Amino acid sequence: MELQVDERGDVRIVRVKVAKLTYPTLSPFFAECRQLVEGGTRKLVIDLSSVTYVDSASIGCLMDIYRLIHERSGAVKLAGVQPRVETMISMTGVHKLIDIHREEAAALEAFGARGKGRSDA
Repeated sequence: MELQVDERGDVRIVRVKVAKLTYPTLSPFFAECRQLVEGGTRKLVIDLSSVTYVDSASIGCLMDIYRLIHERSGAVKLAGVQPRVETMISMTGVHKLIDIHREEAAALEAFGARGKGRSDA
């Protein structure tokens, strides 16, 4: 699975670079998120802008990530959620626990971090 991890202040951004986030690809995704949280990350943005499909295992994985970071008094937010993926997330009620933002910059702002493409000028 192709993942990209970036940092904006104290926020870690995990960008999922696959079209389908499904059971066969979840292990490296969860392992990366777990490693970040166990390493001290308390503010996590998961960028799903490349993802057009998720299955029930993916929803479960997002809940596992939520529990992992929530137990450590942290938070996770989703960014770039496509309409089909948002429907799945809403149908399962996950949106009641994990904030969803259309844009990564909005998720970062919700954490008090600066969005990409901004400068101090």
